[in-house]
Amino acid sequence: MTQRELAGAVEAAATEFGIPGVAAGVWADGREIRASHGITSVDNPRPVDETTLFHLASVTKTFTATALVRLAAEGKVELAAPVLHYVPELRLSDERAAAKITVWHLLNHTSGLDWNVVEAGDEADSLAGFVARMAGLPMIGEPGERASYSQAAYNLAGLVVEKVTGLPFEKAVASLVLEPVGLTNTFFDLDDVVVRSFAVGHNRGDDGELRFARPWKAWRAGARGNDPGGGIVSSVGDLLRWARFHLGTGDGVLPADALHRMREQTVALRASSLGDGVGICWFLRDVGGVRTIGHGGSGNGQFAELLIVPERDFAVVSLSNAGPDGHPCNRAVVRWALEHYLGVVDRDPQPVPHDDTRAREVAGRYENDAMYLDIATDGSRLTLGVGIRPEIRHASDVEMAPDYPPAAVGFLPGDGDEYIVTEGGLQGERGYFTRDGSGAVVGADLGGRLFGRVPAAR
Repeated sequence: MTQRELAGAVEAAATEFGIPGVAAGVWADGREIRASHGITSVDNPRPVDETTLFHLASVTKTFTATALVRLAAEGKVELAAPVLHYVPELRLSDERAAAKITVWHLLNHTSGLDWNVVEAGDEADSLAGFVARMAGLPMIGEPGERASYSQAAYNLAGLVVEKVTGLPFEKAVASLVLEPVGLTNTFFDLDDVVVRSFAVGHNRGDDGELRFARPWKAWRAGARGNDPGGGIVSSVGDLLRWARFHLGTGDGVLPADALHRMREQTVALRASSLGDGVGICWFLRDVGGVRTIGHGGSGNGQFAELLIVPERDFAVVSLSNAGPDGHPCNRAVVRWALEHYLGVVDRDPQPVPHDDTRAREVAGRYENDAMYLDIATDGSRLTLGVGIRPEIRHASDVEMAPDYPPAAVGFLPGDGDEYIVTEGGLQGERGYFTRDGSGAVVGADLGGRLFGRVPAAR
């Protein structure tokens, strides 16, 4: 495939989903191909190119995990050791669980911690300040019991890095990972970003118009307090280099066996668009008979997608700068690349016809510590809306990304508890409903996150 063909696919996806700027790249057949389309900002337009910086959001977790794996390979961290060994001041709502959580649990999302700390306070402009507030974070399960995506767990993992190295997290990751891999266009500090070309995030308002998103990088907690879980900024060129590092043999940074163990499944996932399982940070998924590893990220109006196929020495990256459709835009680019470079077709499973009896059984509100799901039926279709809990939005003094309006969902074939979103910015996202011992629906999983059902008002 040629650069022109990739550029055509990127332009088509950006046009279809109304994204101002997209940058994408492919590593295949021993060479890189990159393409970009559009502008960095609708207010101050500059062309997007292969050096344009995007906020990678949760793709950051792959850097945090790799840094910890390197520390483990050097004998400075024991992944099976309790987190309390490195962070003795840690206090959680369940002290018994706090004693059981290991570094390993943080890295594969089995810590039992809810998604994130919300009311972080001004002191959370440090990882220590962030973690000091974790006593108010609910536990959603026993450590090691099941996977549930947790931003807080990765921010806690970042404090482990600080404690072990004696360096600020960002400097430690630069020394352990960024510099030895040669990632010269990858940063945490906004001072490093503003002197370079960078993409501005956008969100689409109720009137359909795109407006730039503020704050630029993060809308919750302190900027530093959220860096291990989602603070890194990079370009398509550097992210392709990062993918090639993980396709390689460690390049003197990690022993090859330690690097490759990161892609071995540690826990299974059910009915998740993230994948079939989790390795050390990486989400693992079989697509068309090939095994992939990957990670995505969604910030305030910026979206990132990284997918690697180790057995085919292949990687694809897509970065976009508008919500809510940045995610489906990136997914369209990734799917095009899989099909045109590898002959692998990635399609969503098809739902069964609407069954309103089943729909009424699951209808209701579901919440985690920060977000909600509203699931409703009008008798002919089931819909799902997702957003930030209103009390959190109203209490915030910064602008937050808009909620996802209700979109159609359908049940998938099988036991009747699995579903897929079939339209909107979350199209293709999968999840399932959980039941108690009596068979009553008590929770819902979406995007690897567990939401508990809110009892109906009497």
